[in-house]
Amino acid sequence: MNPLNQTVKTSTFHTSPGTTHKKSTAISPRLAGRNRQPIALISVHGDPDVDIGREEAGGQNVYVRQVGEALAKLGWQVDMFTRKIHPDQPTIVQHSPHCRTIRLTAGPLEYIPRDELFEYLPEFVTAFQKFQAKEGTNYPLVHTNYWLSAWVGLQLKKHHNVQLIHTYHSLGQVKYQAVSNRPRIAETRLTIEQQILEQSNTVIATSPQEEEVLRHTVSQKGHISVIPCGTNLENFHVISKPEARLKLGLDPHEPIILYVGRFDLRKGIETLVRACHQYQMTQNEPFKLIIAGGSDPNKSDGQERQRIETIINELGLTEQTYFPGQLSHDILPLYYAAADVCVVPSHYEPFGLVAIEAMACGTPVIASNVGGLKFTVIPEETGLLVSPQDINGFADAINRILTDDIWTQKLRKQASVRVSENFSWSGVAIRLSDLYRRILAESIMDERLLPVSRSVISSEVAAISATATTRKVS
Repeated sequence: MNPLNQTVKTSTFHTSPGTTHKKSTAISPRLAGRNRQPIALISVHGDPDVDIGREEAGGQNVYVRQVGEALAKLGWQVDMFTRKIHPDQPTIVQHSPHCRTIRLTAGPLEYIPRDELFEYLPEFVTAFQKFQAKEGTNYPLVHTNYWLSAWVGLQLKKHHNVQLIHTYHSLGQVKYQAVSNRPRIAETRLTIEQQILEQSNTVIATSPQEEEVLRHTVSQKGHISVIPCGTNLENFHVISKPEARLKLGLDPHEPIILYVGRFDLRKGIETLVRACHQYQMTQNEPFKLIIAGGSDPNKSDGQERQRIETIINELGLTEQTYFPGQLSHDILPLYYAAADVCVVPSHYEPFGLVAIEAMACGTPVIASNVGGLKFTVIPEETGLLVSPQDINGFADAINRILTDDIWTQKLRKQASVRVSENFSWSGVAIRLSDLYRRILAESIMDERLLPVSRSVISSEVAAISATATTRKVS
C-alpha cells in the first residue's frame, strides 16, 4: 500500500469539561516520509495542538502549527516537538501524513509556568534524543521557538551539529523593561537569547522592526532573516457585517469594539477599557465592547480577567461589555467580521497575529505603535496606530473609526487586500522552505552536516540522562 494513501484513524479524549482532543494513530516518518527530508520544529511550552486563547497559548502556538502544516505541503516531513502536560494527552497527534505533534515528557505531567520550566529542559533534550534514536530518524535542521526551545536547540547543535533556526516570539529585553520585579530566570533568559542570535545559523525576525530591536538590544553578531507571520486565508476572509452579526445574534446596528487575545497585563486590555469609557463620556453613544479569550480562575490569566472585570464594573461598563470566552477558529472570523474595529493595545508585539486576522476579515485595526504592529498596520490605510497605554489616543482613534463611515469602508477594503497580498501561511512557508534548503545545501558544501550513528546517539542520551536530574537553575 502507498503510505501516502493510508487513512489516519482518530479517537477523542477529554481533559476538562467542554474540551475535546483528538488522538490520532501515528504514522512513522520512515513510512509516511520515505522520500522526504525530516525537520524538527521545537516549541517546548507552546503546544501546536492546544486550543488557542488559554494561558500561554497564543500566537506562538498558531505559528508553529500553521508553519508546520504548510511546510509539509511543500514536501518536508515535519515533526513538531512540545512538552506533555497531562497524562491523557496523546504522545503523538497526526495532523496530516507528513506533519505531526510529538509530546515529550520533561518534568511532571502538569502545567508549569514557563518561567519555571528551565530546570526540566535537560529532560526534554534527553527525551528528544531517545525519540530520535527509537525512530531511526536524524533531523539535520531544527527550528526552535521562544528562548526555552532555543536552549534545547543549542544543546542539540552542540551534540549533533544540526543546522539551527530560531524565532523569538517574545524578547526578554523588551519584557523586562516593562516590569518592576524581574523573575529569577531573567539573566539566564537574556544570556540564551544572545547566544541563539550569535550561534544559530539564522534567527527569523517577523518584521523589520523586530530585526532593529534585536540588533539594538541583543547583539550585533549573528545572521537575521526577516520573514513575517501569516494567516489562514481560507479561514479568515471577508464576510459581510450583517451576515456575521445575524449568525452571532448581535445587534445589526450597534457599534462593536473587539479585543481578541490572552488575558495578560502586557496585552493592554485595561487601556482599551478605559479608552472605551472615555469614548462613552465624550460621545454618549451606545456601543458594545467584546473581549474574547479564555481564562482559568486558578492561573494568572484568570486573575487578570478578574482585574479587568473589576475595572469594567467601576467604570459602569458592565452592560456594554461581553466576554464570549475562548473562540474556536471556526467562529472567530465571524466576530472579526461583525466588529466595526478590532483593537490591539499591547505594550509590545514582535508581530501581532490578531491584527492580520482581523484585517483579513476586512476589519480596521487600532493598534499600539510598537514592534511588528508598525509593520502590519498601515496608518490611515488599514487602521490607526497609537502610542501604547495612551488612553486618550485610543479613545480618539475609536471615535474616528466609528464616526467616519466612508473612510472606514475604504479601510476595510484595503485591510483585506494587504493581508491577502503579503501574509498568507503558504507564502511564509515558501520563504522558510527556501531558507532551510539553502542552509542545508551550504552545510553539505562545507562538510558540516555529518551523519550521527546510533551508537553515538545512545552514548549522548546516556550522558545527558545522567546529569539531567542534577542540573538546576535558581
